[in-house]
Amino acid sequence: MTSDTRSTPTDTLRGAFRTEAREVSGVWWWYLILGILWTWFGMYVLSYRVGSLAAVAAFVGAAFLLGGITQLAVAGRVREWRWLYIIGGILGIAAGVLTFVWPSITLYVVSILVAWYLIVFGIMHLVSALAGPKVSYWWTGLLLGAAELVLGVWAVRSWQRSLVTLVTLVGVWAIFFGVSEIFAAFRLREAGKQAERLAS
Repeated sequence: MTSDTRSTPTDTLRGAFRTEAREVSGVWWWYLILGILWTWFGMYVLSYRVGSLAAVAAFVGAAFLLGGITQLAVAGRVREWRWLYIIGGILGIAAGVLTFVWPSITLYVVSILVAWYLIVFGIMHLVSALAGPKVSYWWTGLLLGAAELVLGVWAVRSWQRSLVTLVTLVGVWAIFFGVSEIFAAFRLREAGKQAERLAS
């Protein structure tokens, strides 16, 4: 009497599901680290006393670089729209490098670029939160999108006031984004644990 050791489609599916669950739960700490870095960066920017356009350019350049790196990190883990994240990451890094190379860029140009960046990404995050699946903490994407949209519109209207406007904008956005990434980290960890429970 021989036993049939061939795997059934159900076993194959369960194995694939278990592998996917391990991958998801294995990257949650990356989002946590990015969230903490963004939040720390935002608090540092808000506590900094601005004295020159070069200092503002340095903050904006660092934000662009960190944003580009974040987008490339996300591109390594998503299956859909990966090319969009890669393009966003490359553009963010390029914008950061250009900001450091030409720190004499005017406040107007930097403010408008940052403002429209926030408006576009605010709309994307709002649509993603409202149209996507309502998993736990889905509302953090909604809050992030609303905050980005409000900050972007505010920046478009008040760029000429002072350097403080741009610094405040970058700092507040970095904190909102960092907190959102921290929530995403715990959401991923929870999703990974639930997926492993379902697979076993």
